[in-house]
Amino acid sequence: MTELFDYDLFVIGAGSGGVRAARMAAALGKKVAVAEERYLGGTCVNVGCVPKKLFVYASQFPELFHASAGFGWTIPQSPTLDWATLRDNKTAEIERLNSIYHDLIDNSGADLIDGRATIDGPHRVMVNNHTYTARTILIATGGWPYIPEFPGSEHAISSNEMFYLDTLPKTAVVVGGGYIAVEFAGILNGLGVETHLVYRGPSLLKAFDREMSEKIQEGMAAKGVNMHLNSDIKAINETDAGLSVRFNDQTSLDADLVLYATGRKANTAGLGLETTKVRMHDNGAIQVDRNFATADDSIYALGDVIDRVQLTPVAIQEAMVLVDHLYGDGQVTIDYSNIPTAVFCQPEFATVGLTEEQARAEYSDIAVYLSDFKPMLQTLGGGADRITMKLVVDTESDRVLGCHMVGEHAAEIIQGMAIALKAEATKAHFDATVGIHPSAAEEFVTMRNKSR
Repeated sequence: MTELFDYDLFVIGAGSGGVRAARMAAALGKKVAVAEERYLGGTCVNVGCVPKKLFVYASQFPELFHASAGFGWTIPQSPTLDWATLRDNKTAEIERLNSIYHDLIDNSGADLIDGRATIDGPHRVMVNNHTYTARTILIATGGWPYIPEFPGSEHAISSNEMFYLDTLPKTAVVVGGGYIAVEFAGILNGLGVETHLVYRGPSLLKAFDREMSEKIQEGMAAKGVNMHLNSDIKAINETDAGLSVRFNDQTSLDADLVLYATGRKANTAGLGLETTKVRMHDNGAIQVDRNFATADDSIYALGDVIDRVQLTPVAIQEAMVLVDHLYGDGQVTIDYSNIPTAVFCQPEFATVGLTEEQARAEYSDIAVYLSDFKPMLQTLGGGADRITMKLVVDTESDRVLGCHMVGEHAAEIIQGMAIALKAEATKAHFDATVGIHPSAAEEFVTMRNKSR
């Protein structure tokens, strides 16, 4: 006798990965439910990539205003920022995207359930005190900002709250050395906030190519971000004027806001996993196999909650693999190599493939091609920005292993380079490609002389 369930697939979390899985399964005729307790679209749409990119745009205008003078433009008075207008226009755009996600789920035929879902054993999910049964449960609950506990840590905020501040601070301390920290440091600095970036290590963005990370650090400092490397915060105290931040060397700094961007953890607290056989990694992420199956036959997981590659397009691809595994012929796969990514810091950074350090560890002989130059905008604009481009090549096969860029439009340019690396293009292919002139991108196909 076939066991009957309320749903074929019950998805917990309406982020990019969860919604894609739900829509694809529903399109195949499966009965699907999606439960979401907070907001549709997940981290990326609501408190991640989308609002962050809007804030980055806003923070770049002062430099553009300054550059315009060299091109003959006169701005009659000093531009001022209305923070409330920026914040509220951003929120309106996010609400528009929330509505789109709602329609995508509704039009797919899946049921959208508003409420916090918890797992009550295999095949059972509880939402709003009602129990639903499902043949398959998918956990797609994403990640959540992590703030360590220390004296006064309750006075710090996470990146979630940054998008809804009542007022813009005059002085801000940003803690962290990863992409969220450097992005918000650039945003705040560009919006006119005196910004201090604090990191306990000696250099920022340690997961990326070291030479390019150094270029980013130099560029941020040149734009006015105050760097405090090899520093750690020991305490935050409330004062009549705001906050006092005390460092490990006993020095202190007054600030209106302290943002902790020290990482994100898998969002599994209170999910009810103790009622299942699901296993976790030491960092709290859910363990899954190549098909995103957990140790419990009825439960799968994907996206940031499994902490493989925390990127929205990766979660979407994982969802496609999962649905094909569950309801298709199992031929769809995901390749985690050569995934392009960007850090929307200022200067902007984008990369695909191996860092120079990784390439030297994996290959016996590599060649590095490097170009560093002033972008055309700055020739009349009078700014100090530069662009740095780097190719890492395997000497034996001539294949390009890594492509890295710091500077304006880096993300747009590296997206195209990612196709070349995915196709296993060689340096000869790059050399044989005609450049678009005048553009920064053409530099990638005109680098002839090996730097080392």
